[in-house]
Amino acid sequence: MTDVTKSRPLSPHLQIYKPIPTMVMSIVHRITGGALYFGTILVAWWLIAAASGPAYYDWVSAVFGSLLGRLVLFGYTWALVHHLFGGIRHFLWDMGHAYEKNLATKMAIANAIGSVVVTLLIWIVGYAVR
Repeated sequence: MTDVTKSRPLSPHLQIYKPIPTMVMSIVHRITGGALYFGTILVAWWLIAAASGPAYYDWVSAVFGSLLGRLVLFGYTWALVHHLFGGIRHFLWDMGHAYEKNLATKMAIANAIGSVVVTLLIWIVGYAVR
């Protein structure tokens, strides 16, 4: 083994790389995918409650209507929107578009900002029609 291979890291890790928007959004995309898995359990719970009768449905609605429940639902909404926008970004890449570094960075930043804005709009509209 030469001296050059001994001095460099064999397996780079996150502490070596400078976090850039595309890398951060890729990590967050994976995290939101996992969060959606658990959030879907909440959707199933709500559907089961709706099918189980008014008393159980009212109890589940009270849980979702509490401050903690609304916070969890808000986070689930954001995860859903963020994952959707990340999926669109990945779809564009799969189609062979938007590989340019500047455009990919702008799309990653737009993904972060857009997911927050759209989530807020969904909740504002939801409360307005309620």
